[in-house]
Amino acid sequence: MKASFFKYIFASVFVISLAGCGLVTKKYEEVTLTESQQKELYRDYQSEDSTNIADIPWQDFFTDENLKALIKDGLEKNYDLQNAILQISSAENTLKQSKLAFLPSLDFTPSVTYNKTSQNSLNLPANININLQTTTVSLGFSTNWEIEIWGKLSASKRSAQAAWMRSVASQNAVKTSLVATIADAYYTLLSLDKQLEITEETIAIREKTVVAMKALMEAGNVTGADVVQAESNLYAAQVSVPELKRSIRELENTLCVLTAKPLQPIQRGTFDQQQMTIDLKSGVPTQLLANRPDVQAAELSFRQAFELTNVAKASFYPTLRLSAGSGGISALTTRTLLDPSSIFVNLVGGLTQPIFQRGQLKANYRNAKNTQLQAWNSFEQTLLTAGQEVTDALYSYDMAKEKQAIREKQVDALEKAVSFRMQLLEYSSNTNYTDVLTSEQSLITAQLAGVTDKLQEYKAVISLYRSLGGGWK
Repeated sequence: MKASFFKYIFASVFVISLAGCGLVTKKYEEVTLTESQQKELYRDYQSEDSTNIADIPWQDFFTDENLKALIKDGLEKNYDLQNAILQISSAENTLKQSKLAFLPSLDFTPSVTYNKTSQNSLNLPANININLQTTTVSLGFSTNWEIEIWGKLSASKRSAQAAWMRSVASQNAVKTSLVATIADAYYTLLSLDKQLEITEETIAIREKTVVAMKALMEAGNVTGADVVQAESNLYAAQVSVPELKRSIRELENTLCVLTAKPLQPIQRGTFDQQQMTIDLKSGVPTQLLANRPDVQAAELSFRQAFELTNVAKASFYPTLRLSAGSGGISALTTRTLLDPSSIFVNLVGGLTQPIFQRGQLKANYRNAKNTQLQAWNSFEQTLLTAGQEVTDALYSYDMAKEKQAIREKQVDALEKAVSFRMQLLEYSSNTNYTDVLTSEQSLITAQLAGVTDKLQEYKAVISLYRSLGGGWK
């Protein structure tokens, strides 16, 4: 009779669980974007090529061995990345705990109870003598078990799983950002080296110019004012050297911090040695979700919020719980403790239906819905930002190449202008040193700008690599 009764009870619970899970909680559907929606993320760039430069490992994407050594150190030692790994471990622990929520808890509860009854409270005749003191020894176990009916525990587990997957995606996002940041700082450092080289070459030329101007003054071709102006032009170039050296040192320190090493000089190549022959336009896919880890993390945040909304909704429904369960052995003396008649069992199970919770359940559900909407908005914002970054990087690359073509012509023309004016100054009176000074200043400005143009190209390539999710594989 008892066995049949429990069979019917568990069969009913099983049927209710199957029905309740489908009625109360909703199934999450993966976020997908149509091809047209994907193309709308980019402005003026709608490549049909299936290749993706983000699929290229960073070891192959970058060619400078010194840069690759820095990136390797960063991925192994960077503190932000180490913290991201610890977050994955914490999320994994939460996921393991959520999986165990389906099982009953079990506690070992040994106890010793001493009891002495007042003889006057028993109201017994004076000639009756009974034992008023008892000592009860108990060795037992207690349990608590919530039975899955409405899918609340399953939704909680899926939420924890989404949180764990998001922590992994966040770690990949840190890797992507770290690789790009180190590469960006490295190329900026090389560009500063090149600017310092150009400035020092300019200083050497202007030192020779000062000597030449003094000779021309002795010959009566120029005045003392022209000599002073030449010296002033020399000092103007020299004064920029300390600023460049300060920037170089600070950038070296930045790279040391990124790679978690003591502050020291950075071993590096030269700016002129660098080569990036990546075909950017052929590597822009229409599918941005495949590689970009921060987009994946945003989508998983929405998934976690979606499942937590399921948990909040299921809280409105009855909970079937084995709220008090215990069993073991209990006796008045240790001598009879192992006797079969000392075994005791106590099981209490029941349904708990929330009726009035002072609005807490409704507030929790509404807040969960709001959090879910916020997570969706954040996901869409992340997706739009990703598309913007890809588009900006491509356009920046195009403009950098266009500027370089023009800048080469400008530098060539200015070099000729400086040479012609120096010859005129030396052999005729058709010009003055102010004209030479203007041409020289324009030349060094164009040369330094040419380095910046090339750096813009490198930065655009790095930015596109990061924007498409490259660097974490």
